[in-house]
Amino acid sequence: MIGRLLNRTQTRRELRSPAWFADYTLALAAVAIACLGIAMNYASTWRSLSFEGGDPWTVARRQAIFVGIGIVVMVAAAAVDYRALRFYATPAYLAILVALGALLRWGPEIRNARSWFELPVFGFQVQPSEFAKLIVIVSLAAFVASHEGYLRFDTLFNAGLLLVVPMGLIYLQPDLGTMLVFVAIAMGMLLVAGAQLRHIVVISLAGVLALVLVFSIDALQGPRLLNETQRNRLTAFLDQDFEPLEASYNLRQSQIAIGAGGIWGQGWKQGTQTNLSLVPEQHNDFIFTALGEEFGLVGGSLLLALYAYMSVRIWQIARVASDPFGRLLVVGVLSMLLFQVFQNIGMTIGIMPITGIPLPLMSHGGSGTITAFAAVGIVISVGSRRYAL
Repeated sequence: MIGRLLNRTQTRRELRSPAWFADYTLALAAVAIACLGIAMNYASTWRSLSFEGGDPWTVARRQAIFVGIGIVVMVAAAAVDYRALRFYATPAYLAILVALGALLRWGPEIRNARSWFELPVFGFQVQPSEFAKLIVIVSLAAFVASHEGYLRFDTLFNAGLLLVVPMGLIYLQPDLGTMLVFVAIAMGMLLVAGAQLRHIVVISLAGVLALVLVFSIDALQGPRLLNETQRNRLTAFLDQDFEPLEASYNLRQSQIAIGAGGIWGQGWKQGTQTNLSLVPEQHNDFIFTALGEEFGLVGGSLLLALYAYMSVRIWQIARVASDPFGRLLVVGVLSMLLFQVFQNIGMTIGIMPITGIPLPLMSHGGSGTITAFAAVGIVISVGSRRYAL
């Protein structure tokens, strides 16, 4: 009798639309962060744009467009059965490699890097490395899912090859921050997939040795593996009194801005450091400093609470995923989100090196915003189909 009731309940669940089981609070948390991001994009740019005689809403309006597109993409990703992604993993992976390679050949050089394609539409830019994060998550999940439970070292090696090629192309841009995100994604997914601890230790030691080798080679005369800006930023993190001053200027100004916010902040659009544009790229990589100065500890804590809520919901969806592929997809997204939040906020307060990693859903940028919303949509798709056959 009990068995029949359980089977009947399970059948009813399977007959219901996936929309019945979708995690709408996760989507609302993502939208709330994005709306806060629009407000801080405006607060960190309105005065400088007005001073230059431009439209003070330019940056905020562009970000609002990106958020609108991102929400549409999130809804579409949530509506599509995530299991279909497995069949498109290889074509998408090859396509992103072509895009990254073409970027190095034909992409414009902006701020000493070739990271963006210029679009002839309103001056928008596309950053392939942002989309590469999500494509690598899908590709790695598709590959590892068939080996889940016991990953031999040769399987880990082959999985590593999936990472090495796009990471190498991104290194040539150069974009050290995005490379670190790839590492975080892989470590999280492989640990959940059943990689043995000794293999993870070996891989970690190899990474540390590679980092030491990079700095050792750069200390010698000859070709360098890191450009001057990357070396100075990493050195400034280890020694905050490092000269030249430009290397630690961003860090010092961001710490001053966050410290000036105190507990309650100076008020929206009232931040001294923000209005004087003393923190470079404040609407991009350093947007947390604008939030900290204008809304203080309370505002920063609210943002962290929203990220924490998203992380908990994503982890819960990973636990109830109906198959290894779905679970690995969700874990990959969680690893990407957590690392970017920790790294971005950490670099603004001086506990992590400055690597140019954007704050998810907050920092200005179409590629990063759309990718983050697409990732949330995929997670919702996995959770809403946990009873599907």
